[in-house]
Order: sequence, then C-alpha cells, then structure tokens
Amino acid sequence: MIGDTAKVTRSASPDEYRDPADDTKVGATIGVEEEFHVLDPTTGELVPEALTLLANPTPGEHEPEAELLRSAIETATPVCRSLTEVRSEVVAARRALIKAAAEHDVAVATAGTVPDSGSRPMGVFPKERYRQMAAEYQQLVREQAVCAFQVQVGVPNRDLAVAVVSQIQPWLPVLLALSASSPFFANTDTGYASYRTIVWSRWPTAGPVHGFRSAAEYDRTIDTLVGSGIISDPGMVYFDARPSARYPTVELRITDGCPRVDDVVLLTGLGRALVVTAAGEIERGVAPISARPELLRAADWRAARSGLHGDLFDPVVGAAVPASDAVRALVEYVGPALDANGDTDEVRILLADLLARGTSADRQREALGRRGTFSDVASLLIEETRGGVDES
Repeated sequence: MIGDTAKVTRSASPDEYRDPADDTKVGATIGVEEEFHVLDPTTGELVPEALTLLANPTPGEHEPEAELLRSAIETATPVCRSLTEVRSEVVAARRALIKAAAEHDVAVATAGTVPDSGSRPMGVFPKERYRQMAAEYQQLVREQAVCAFQVQVGVPNRDLAVAVVSQIQPWLPVLLALSASSPFFANTDTGYASYRTIVWSRWPTAGPVHGFRSAAEYDRTIDTLVGSGIISDPGMVYFDARPSARYPTVELRITDGCPRVDDVVLLTGLGRALVVTAAGEIERGVAPISARPELLRAADWRAARSGLHGDLFDPVVGAAVPASDAVRALVEYVGPALDANGDTDEVRILLADLLARGTSADRQREALGRRGTFSDVASLLIEETRGGVDES
C-alpha cells in the first residue's frame, strides 16, 4: 500500500521470483520506449522537423519512429535482460538520434513537456491513422505536444498480464511522481509537476485501470471500444499500464519522459520489480488491492500536481501520506524482486541521487528562476538528454 510501510512485508524470498536465464519467467525481459521533442537549439521552440529526421534514418536496431505530431519522435530498445543492457541501449539510441538532429540543425530533448508545448499546432505526422485521429479528436490532438517513456516487462501469460495490471495500479502514482518533468505548458508555469498527465488524461481511455478478471474480459472491453468508434484500434488504449497488444509484456505507461538516463534506468528497475512482485502475489493467491476507481484517479492527479513535494494520495486507505513514505514503501514492497533481479544496489543508489537533486520539474523551475527565460529551460533539457551520451 502506498506510503504504508507498516503493512508491507517481504513475504517471499528472491529465489521464488525468477531464474534470470529463463526468458519465460516474468520480468526476465525488459525494454524501454522513449519519446523526444524536436527543438530549435537556439530558441528552444518546438519545430515540426521529425519527418526530416526520419527521411534518412541510421539503419539498425536504433532506427527512430514517427509520433503523432511532427515535432516528436520515438526510439525503442531491443529486448534487454538487465539494467546494464537497458542503459547501454538507451545511450546508443539517444546518441544516434542526437547525431541525426545535429546534422539537420535541430535538437532533441525528452521530458513530459517543454515550455513551448501547446503554444501552437505542430501538425500531425503524414500518416493516415494520425490524420484520422486529428479529424476525430480535434483540439485534443493539437495540444498533444507531450512525451512519455514506457517500460515493457515480459509477462508471457496474457491472463497473468491482465491481472498484474490491476495488482500494480495503486503503486503507479509513485512512479509518476518520481518521473515528473512537465511543469510548463504554452510558456506558462502550470503549477503542476506533471502537466503532461493532465493533457494526457483527456483521452477516452487514459488513466487508471483496475478490476479485469481475465484476458478475455479485457479483450472484449477493448473490442467494444473499437467497435463503438470511440477509439480506432487497440493501440489507442492509453491506460496507466496495459497488457501489450503486440508483445507478451505489461507496459507501464504512466511516466513522463526522463531527460537523465539514470532516471530511465531507475524507473525501469522499479517498474520491473513491481510487475514481478505483483505476478508473485497473484501466483500465491493474493487478491488485488481493492480501491475505488475515483480514488485511483485522484491518486494520479495528486502525483501529477505535487510530484515529490508534500503528500501523495494512498487510494487504498483514502488518505494523504508524505511522498517520502510512499517512495520508501514502494522500495520495501518490491525489495525481494529487486534482489532477485540483481538490481537492488543500482536502484537504491540511483533513487538516492534523484531524491537528493529533485525531479526534472524541480530543476526546470530552478533554471527558469535564474534568468526568467524559457529558453534556459529548453537548454537544460537538451543538455540533460545528451548527458552521459557523448562520454559513453
């Protein structure tokens, strides 16, 4: 339970979770997808140049892909089995993208938003699916200058994947708070740590999901949404977490884009451990935590509003808890899985570093405060996105 350390137990030993050499085990494989804003490197303004970067892609595993708007682009790692691999692949993908951007006199940065997000339409990428989305969702699409990153965690059994999604939902706002990187929108301080979450929440399938009893029930629901015309395809299911429509994985989708590679690695480690822990509970017959959907949504909002400042909302007990307690409870809850994955030391070091320096939202506000110019914020995001890439 979020923030309630007294109720968290390490009830299973690390050996009960997985054999790292067996890819059929939950959490044996992981991957990361990152989304990037395309910017003018001098002004920090968004530019609709993703098509240019995709015109002559670097061949290989790190070839970028189009996103909804012309000012965004996406990369994905191949299948990884360790946080060391994730770090290496994220760095390689960023290096290739940064190099391509420089060759076209633009820059890239990943964060939930950049200050210029939402200030003017960027136009959709010239793909029929995106054109149809623009026609159907109108202003919602025009304001989608936001970027996230997703963690894919291997869960070979689809029924188990659906059950895991319900089991982990009450913990996901803690991951959002740690990733918060979108305080600015339309060149305004929104007062939120993750305004991307607020923009994103307007999609008809965005937000918490809880209570599906089987993959068949889940799939019938998605079929109904598609058949009704509310969404065009299963790819438009934007829940905080979901069983992938394409891979034997659970996708954690709640987090803002993270400029620092260290934070990507940290949240991948925590996300994998959360999925492994939930799967272990399900296999032992532990029922999912019961929480009203309204309270789950409120927990998302609180994390988006405050990040790690002040309290987070525990949707299970229906009370505010200090953010530091919520983070500590999550780490305790997933501790055996971190041990089993060999990730404990790295996750604890990276988490201590993040807590000491603050979230990206904190650092962006500090950058704005020095001279009061939003271009300084964009420059910070460009530099942090590049950080660790040139030296690797």
